[in-house]
Amino acid sequence: MKEMRQNVVFKDLEKMTYKEAWDLQSYVHQELINLKLAFRKSGGVGIPLEPPVHSLFFVEHPPVYTLGKSGSTDHLLLSEDELESLGFTFFKINRGGDITYHGPGQIVGYPIFDLEYFFTDVHRYVRSLEEAIIRTLEVYGLEGTRIEGYTGVWLQSDGIRPNRKICAIGVHLSRWVTLHGFAFNVNTNLTHFGHIVPCGIQDSDKDVTSLQQELGHVLDMEEVKGVLREKLAQVFDFEYISNNS
Repeated sequence: MKEMRQNVVFKDLEKMTYKEAWDLQSYVHQELINLKLAFRKSGGVGIPLEPPVHSLFFVEHPPVYTLGKSGSTDHLLLSEDELESLGFTFFKINRGGDITYHGPGQIVGYPIFDLEYFFTDVHRYVRSLEEAIIRTLEVYGLEGTRIEGYTGVWLQSDGIRPNRKICAIGVHLSRWVTLHGFAFNVNTNLTHFGHIVPCGIQDSDKDVTSLQQELGHVLDMEEVKGVLREKLAQVFDFEYISNNS
């Protein structure tokens, strides 16, 4: 791990299909890996002293269900015809976790970081993503929490409502370069989670929620993105730079 603060290029992809965003992040991910492989092929030891430029993408996808490598297709409750009739798409992908939903009103974040310049600890990486969401929720007067054995960020049961998941996290690493990320429900249509067993969790005391659901009004997406960007930079201790830097 290097002592210097890392540089991250941020790009809001706005509205983009899952396939387009997947192709983009896969390309950027491979480019970071290629830098390391070229360095070692030339006789270098460890990692280059000059850090790479890491990337962070935010995006809103059209309605799509994605299934992680450890998930079960039984947790998708729609047939192919039903998916098509609703205008939804479905992808099996290589992140961890089970099935989840992405759609309008949700901030999907794809950090593409070489963790050898931050810390080489997968659990710490996931906890750091959770921490950034928890700090964002604090700004809106909500107390995010973790539930042992379950990845993501939750709002704890108040005795009337169950534990409610507001952010799902699923990641994949190759040579310590991160792929995939998190899905933060802001103004998300929660009825779309009814077509799946979200994250494969069937416990009666667990549900999904959104900022809109909890606060009772529609949130300004740009404002929430700004807060979340700031909290991610705080937690990971990096600086944003322009694409031209």
